[in-house]
Amino acid sequence: MKFLYLFAAFSLLSQLTAEEFKVGTGIADISPTVTPFQLRSGKSQYVHDPLHVRALAFENGGGRALITLVDAIGVGREMTDEAKQKVAEKTGWDPKQMLVAGTHTHTAPKGGDTSPGRIAYEKTRREGLAQAMINAIEALEPAKVGFASDEEPSEVRNRRWYFNEGSKKTLNPLGGYDKVRTNGGGIDIVKPAGPVDPEICVIDVRNKKGRSLGLIANYALHYVGGIPKVTEENGRVVGMASADYFGEFARIMPYRVGGSNPPANFVAMMTNGASGDINNLTFNITRAPRAPFEQVKIVASKAADTAWRAVKKIEAYDQSPLIATRQREVKLNYRKPTADEVAKAMKLLELTMKERNAIHKRTNSVANRTVEYASPEGPKTEEVIIQAIRIGDQSIVSMPFEVLVEIGLEIKAKSPFPHTFLIELANGGYGYLPPPNQHELGGYETWLGTSRFEENSSVILIRELLEMLEELKALG
Repeated sequence: MKFLYLFAAFSLLSQLTAEEFKVGTGIADISPTVTPFQLRSGKSQYVHDPLHVRALAFENGGGRALITLVDAIGVGREMTDEAKQKVAEKTGWDPKQMLVAGTHTHTAPKGGDTSPGRIAYEKTRREGLAQAMINAIEALEPAKVGFASDEEPSEVRNRRWYFNEGSKKTLNPLGGYDKVRTNGGGIDIVKPAGPVDPEICVIDVRNKKGRSLGLIANYALHYVGGIPKVTEENGRVVGMASADYFGEFARIMPYRVGGSNPPANFVAMMTNGASGDINNLTFNITRAPRAPFEQVKIVASKAADTAWRAVKKIEAYDQSPLIATRQREVKLNYRKPTADEVAKAMKLLELTMKERNAIHKRTNSVANRTVEYASPEGPKTEEVIIQAIRIGDQSIVSMPFEVLVEIGLEIKAKSPFPHTFLIELANGGYGYLPPPNQHELGGYETWLGTSRFEENSSVILIRELLEMLEELKALG
């Protein structure tokens, strides 16, 4: 009888241990080491600040979720699928439990296979991506988690603006006029064409002793820019690689939660929310000039302060949150240009390149894309990954687009969870995703090429994500 009691007690202890909530953190430095490497601004050999892959793994019983962020302008579907498969083979985790997103820094090096620098960097970032994910899973330890948010409205502005009717600034690549323009400047400017989302959401993870272990933040703000340049001896001005404010936030956030002695294995990440039409450029107010990298530091500092305020609001940490994920591959239809658009495009392509550029700097690309999409051989459909993750009372959704802010706000408003945010540019990258009302206004984010799928695509994806959130909510 005594043996039976001991056996039952051991079995219960084993079950409780197996279902203990755990979190692990992983990080990999993916700064380029082979020069010259390729930036959007051209070849360079200068790194201003390091680039990383950061990962947080969550586990409670059979529920698992792995959230990974890469300092990159975006992440391709092929690259993320490959990394997930490597991690699955090493750890046994299901790839559908893994979310991989890019920060959208515009000053990360490019990978590829066309030069030694690009080949080397492709290898560096792919290996770093898989390693950070594996490290996070292998570092799992007992933990607790809390959720909160606060607001930082001073650095978010909708970059799509209405202009006075007939303003030359609203001329589009096909020679017509849009109702709005992106980053248009002060003359003829009327008002923003959409809202902003000032909320900074946080998921704050502590170990069982209360020591900070990891933090995921989310802010609907594009990259900041203003990264320093180097003037070489021959007078050539060269750009520098940088993780932008996403990297600076990750660097200073440990001091917000740990003071002068931040925890050694603490990983903070700033994920990009629905910020396809949100930046912090000023067109209707006057701001003092900034030194190189100064605006990055200002935004990162404000975001870190806001995240710290949010953490201070957390009254209770959940020691056994339900962890669950949902993933769907949704087939979207490519846009089909109208007969009028095709006729305009073909006429424009008869002009010289100089003549096309005189109409608009994107006339050539948009006209070519219009003809391509109208062709019988043009793209028809594509399946994209969307995900929903539950960590206790916190839900996270993802889309592989630069998502316009109204979409993120709608999901937050309709979510069945008390805490919800969207991570954009996750598990692939397919350009901009405007809602139908913004398609009607035109502008850069809606042109064929920057936005490739039918105008109701956001409606379809929102419906699918809300269904997934309801499924997660029904779990209890």
